[in-house]
Amino acid sequence: MHGWRSGAAALATRLTGAGLAGTRLARRVPAPWPYVIGLFVGAKVLLTLVGLLVLHAWDGVPGAPPPDEAVMWAQQRDVSGHRWISFWFAWDALLYLRLSELPLTGRPWGDFGFPLLYPFLARPVGALLGGDNALALLLISNVAFLLALAYGYRLAGLLLGDADAARRFTRYLVLLPTAFLFQAALTESLFVCLALAAFYHAERRQWLLVGVLGYFLAMSRSVGLLVALPLALVLLRQHDWRLGPRALLGYLRTGWPLLLLPAGWFTFMAFCRWRGGDWFAYQQAQRTGWGIELQNPVPVLLGGLTGEPRDAARVWFAVAVLGVLLAGFRRRELPYLVYGVLMVLVPLSMGPAVYKSLLRYLLAAFPVALVLARWARRASVDVWLTAALAVVQGALFVLWLSYWTHMII
Repeated sequence: MHGWRSGAAALATRLTGAGLAGTRLARRVPAPWPYVIGLFVGAKVLLTLVGLLVLHAWDGVPGAPPPDEAVMWAQQRDVSGHRWISFWFAWDALLYLRLSELPLTGRPWGDFGFPLLYPFLARPVGALLGGDNALALLLISNVAFLLALAYGYRLAGLLLGDADAARRFTRYLVLLPTAFLFQAALTESLFVCLALAAFYHAERRQWLLVGVLGYFLAMSRSVGLLVALPLALVLLRQHDWRLGPRALLGYLRTGWPLLLLPAGWFTFMAFCRWRGGDWFAYQQAQRTGWGIELQNPVPVLLGGLTGEPRDAARVWFAVAVLGVLLAGFRRRELPYLVYGVLMVLVPLSMGPAVYKSLLRYLLAAFPVALVLARWARRASVDVWLTAALAVVQGALFVLWLSYWTHMII
């Protein structure tokens, strides 16, 4: 008995020592990484467990998946036999996987509906993973998600002024209604990561780095080109909104790297010309494949509110985003208001065809989380808002998993 007690005491001493060593190591990790990594891992583990439980409960339910999703379900099985991997591949994710595997030479490409940064990043990463481009897409999305949280924490610290507000912003970024898509094989996490990084470095007046990030931002999503406008507003604010010839020369001397954003989109158009024979091949692909036509977003918004119930529900989310952005407007944050409004109106300018993916596109409007973080300075408000966002995201995540993914994407 004495030997057993001695062994237990020795084990407890070792565990205590290991715990203290881990605590000391954690303290050496600079902020915001301990918080950000904890938030990332927590979201990853929770969503994976919930996802597997929901899918298991849904197995064998009559009519699941519905006929229009059965093909996608079969394609998911082809991606991976592990459900915790395959359920992150839905619709557009499967097209990104295809684009990552198409040969760069030979027959001309016929599908340019998507900017190519995300699937092209999967090529070298997939090669390092033994040719598994599907796993590469997920790895890119999740690394970008982690970096987006880190940049979001730092940007919120600059804009909101304290670490508590920065933590709230980062948490709300994870809790936005469709934020589970940050972990999917989609462009959301990469786009938001690049946008947050560009704004953070713009606030720090590191304009060459902003231009480099903006170049890739414009190659990640079509709306990325337009982020040059709110970034230019950051530059104007930093110079007290001065106008005139002399001020213009100063803006050009400091902010010329913003020209790299249109250069990024021009690079994509040049690739369209090389592989598809048409500078505007992406427009043709969107028109013929999804019925997308550029139009006034306001009638599209108003029409959706009175349309089919599922479309109306999606459009009300867009109205809510606009309402939060406008209600929380502060003059210093004009660039972020403009950015957020663009993230709502530009998708709607694609016409009613965008309704199915509207909840996905709204995820790019990260300034909503800035407003919520400011409103939730009181602990009671923070608790209730956190709980409400978690419930909404949980309901949408179940919709995603129950094969009615057209509600989300």
